[in-house]
Amino acid sequence: MTTPTDHTSNTTPVAVVRGDAMIELPADLYIPPNALEVFLETFQGPLDLLLYLIRKQNLDILDIPIADVTRQYMGYIELMQELKLELAAEYLLMAAMLAEIKSRLLLPPQPAEQAEDADPRAELVRRLQQYERYRRAAEGIDKLPRVGRELHLVSVNTGDIPYRKPQPNVPLYELLDAFKQVMERAALYRHHRVRMEALSVRERMTEILARVNGADFLNFESLFEPREGRLGVVVTFMAVLELIKEALIVVIQQEPYAPIHVKAAA
Repeated sequence: MTTPTDHTSNTTPVAVVRGDAMIELPADLYIPPNALEVFLETFQGPLDLLLYLIRKQNLDILDIPIADVTRQYMGYIELMQELKLELAAEYLLMAAMLAEIKSRLLLPPQPAEQAEDADPRAELVRRLQQYERYRRAAEGIDKLPRVGRELHLVSVNTGDIPYRKPQPNVPLYELLDAFKQVMERAALYRHHRVRMEALSVRERMTEILARVNGADFLNFESLFEPREGRLGVVVTFMAVLELIKEALIVVIQQEPYAPIHVKAAA
C-alpha cells in the first residue's frame, strides 16, 4: 500500500506574513494593475538602445544581423508600450528604419544596386560608429576631474598685515564735560503735557442721581464699579461728596458699623 507523498514541505512560500509562510495567495487578494513599477535602464536615444543590443551579444558592428537585432529592438518597444512608458518618435522611426533594412535584405537585389554594391546597412553602421565615438569621448570627458574643468578653486593670500587698534585721544574728563552740556540743553526742552480726564465728576454725579432717584434706599457700595480701577472709585467718591454738599442726596446709617444707604433728597 502506497501513501501519497507530502509536497507541502517542498513548496516554496509565496510570502511570509507575521512569521507564517503562505503557500498560496488568498482568493480575495486584489492587486491593482499599476501596483508594480519597473524601471528599465535608461537610453539616450534609439542609437543608444541599438548599440546596447549589439554590444550585449558581442556582435560585429560591421556585420549586423538585422533580423535578430530588429526582433530584440521590437521586443523592447513592445515592453515599453506595455509598461505605459512614453516613447519618443525617434524610437518608432528607428523601428521603421530597421524594418525597411530587413525587407531590403530579404528582397533580391536590383541590377542598379548590384552595380553600386550598396548595402542597406551601410548608413546605419556609419551612424552607429559615429555615435559610439561621441559616446566614448563623452564618457572620457566625464571621467576627468571636475576641479579645473568645471570647478575652479580660489585662494587668497592675505599675508601678515599688521593691525593696530587706534586708541581715542580724548581725555575722559572732556567727554564728561561735553555730556554735561548736552544734559543742560536737553533740560531746556522739558515740557508738561496736560491730558483731559477720562472720567468726569459732573458726569458721575448725573449718573448717581439717576440711580438714586426713587423712594427706595440704595446701598452705598453699589455706587462703585471696581472694574474702573482706583481712578474710577475716586471719581465716584468725589461725586458722592459733591452731591451731599449740594444736598441732593441723603446718606443714612442705622447704627455704628451698619451698612450705609443712599437716597435722593426730598
